[in-house]
Amino acid sequence: MEGNGASGGQPVSGPGDVPKPYARRRYYTPDDVARHCSGHDCWVTLFGKVFDLTHLLAQYKGPLASPITEAAGGDVTHWFDPETKEARRYVDPQSCLEGVYCPQGRFIHVGPIYPDSAWATDFGTPWWRDERYQIGDLTRKTRTVRLLNLLTRQTTDLVVCSEETLEEIQERYLPYNFQAASYTWKRLAVPLDMSKTLDENGMPDDSEELQSIGLDPDDHVPVIHLYFNDDLTEG
Repeated sequence: MEGNGASGGQPVSGPGDVPKPYARRRYYTPDDVARHCSGHDCWVTLFGKVFDLTHLLAQYKGPLASPITEAAGGDVTHWFDPETKEARRYVDPQSCLEGVYCPQGRFIHVGPIYPDSAWATDFGTPWWRDERYQIGDLTRKTRTVRLLNLLTRQTTDLVVCSEETLEEIQERYLPYNFQAASYTWKRLAVPLDMSKTLDENGMPDDSEELQSIGLDPDDHVPVIHLYFNDDLTEG
């Protein structure tokens, strides 16, 4: 348990208002994280990892939860020391005591600078070291791919993670076409290997090269043709 109601760190008894279960991904884009930007649906990134802190905030209420809620959907790496991976520390100029540096205010599992009899340390592993809250990695780089459904002639641009396989990209495409798995994906009439990434399928990310010669990468998005497997008119 952590603190008391006055200090804002006491767990509440109920499960709180948490989102429904969801399928995890290996990698997430910054936009994926940004969509989860409330106290009832809170994701943050930390040292390239994506954390779902929704259940944590459902257990803890008060001032210690506020900095995390305000940071929901964003990155909190600057709260932590890159070497120790622990919360940054500093020396308080008034008390000359060492404490945790919290520019947005103390947050859950961070103790007070001054001794506090209400502060308990038996909460276990702090959330930033607790693998239960880690749901995947933040992509090193995003890229855009254009999917052209040759059956419906519908075009869909997706922002994807460069590390994702085409199978994972297909999962991202499902909200636009629930029959996505019924299509054969091809590039220049050649079937693609769904277990490999775009790069591994011969579609490297040339956005930097295009920019270096003055071309807009958005005007040169790689296109994948989707052939419906039961449509004999598309070869």
